[in-house]
Amino acid sequence: MTLLKRLILLTLLLTFAFPFQAFAYKVVLDAGHGGSDSGAIGINGLQEKYVNWDITQKVRNELIARGYEVILTRKDDSYWSLAQRVEFTNAEQADLFVSIHANAHPNGKTNGTMVLYYDNAYPQEDYPASETMKKLTPYSKDLAQHVLDSLLAAAGTKNLGLVPSAVYVARMGTIPSILVETAFLTQASDAALLASDSVRTKMALGIANGIAAYTPPLFTDSLGHWAREAILRMKNKGVIEGIANRYEPERALTRAEFLTLMDRVFTFSEMKPACAPSGTVTSNVYDCQSAAEQIYKDLPSSHWASPVFAKAKNLNLLQGYSDGTIRPDQPITRGEVAFLFDHLLQMATKPNNQQIAAALPSFDDVPTSLWSAKAIYALKNKGIIDGITDTSFKPSQTITRAEIAAMLDRYYTK
Repeated sequence: MTLLKRLILLTLLLTFAFPFQAFAYKVVLDAGHGGSDSGAIGINGLQEKYVNWDITQKVRNELIARGYEVILTRKDDSYWSLAQRVEFTNAEQADLFVSIHANAHPNGKTNGTMVLYYDNAYPQEDYPASETMKKLTPYSKDLAQHVLDSLLAAAGTKNLGLVPSAVYVARMGTIPSILVETAFLTQASDAALLASDSVRTKMALGIANGIAAYTPPLFTDSLGHWAREAILRMKNKGVIEGIANRYEPERALTRAEFLTLMDRVFTFSEMKPACAPSGTVTSNVYDCQSAAEQIYKDLPSSHWASPVFAKAKNLNLLQGYSDGTIRPDQPITRGEVAFLFDHLLQMATKPNNQQIAAALPSFDDVPTSLWSAKAIYALKNKGIIDGITDTSFKPSQTITRAEIAAMLDRYYTK
């Protein structure tokens, strides 16, 4: 097998086995102006919208060749409002946004290259930024600097520096965003550069080099989130992963995702099953006899979590539903998480004579008769789990990906 074939095979294996790990950064490229909006008109008659479009296409091709996923806002000579460009970008859940423009100045003498970004140190009252973009200031500035440095090196244009700006596309998004002003169509030498296909190619290469030199912040969608520090600690520990470069902290955790996390924490392959009577829990019972015989009709071998379900089955952790399903993609509840986590903790802990006193019931919605009450109060007493409030646990509510990250963080730091 050739090296290329081996690399392709490895990529495919990673994609199927770890769908949330194998990814390339996703970049939205925005060719400024378009359609009825021609942008600046050069002293040589060149319309900005065509210059922007040509450079954008060249950047796209260069990034794709390097393995990036690239999305364009406008894909032809059409008009897009600024709000449409931002809305489109937000919907794409990309990692960074780069808008490409040519510049203009009425004095006809100004020339050079600049990169605009939103800086929360210089807010403009009449042009407020999105809350996320305020927090993204250092990341957008870093991206702007990388692109500026690389563009100047490739094209040899005059350095006009970084410009804190309230331009709409740089202040209203949810990811690191910049606007590149390549050169001035209103100045003779710059206009000649922009009219040259070879120079536009150099500019595109410079922009692509700058993007390639930049690393987006991890899990942009968790910036400012209450659980971000816990999420990052668990990511650095190798316990949690995102979906591409997003974590989706408020999405409900699925049963498959929960088992995957538990396998990373407790290493199922090194554990011995501890059986319990059937009927303990309707949805997550670990009955030795029935679990060993169960085949789940909704868990084909092609499902990404099939291997971890097989290991959980060997441990007799789960029992399917009465209809023959195991529902791997169904959200898991806070009560179920507490019950299984506590059970795994008991399986992994060597018996000792030192017993932790049972916590007194403190949640109004968790009476001692509830099937998960013992586990909930045991974990609360160990400082691993918290309620929604001081008096409410909501055991039937699905647990979010942020909540499980915080729970695991407490477990590792308790």
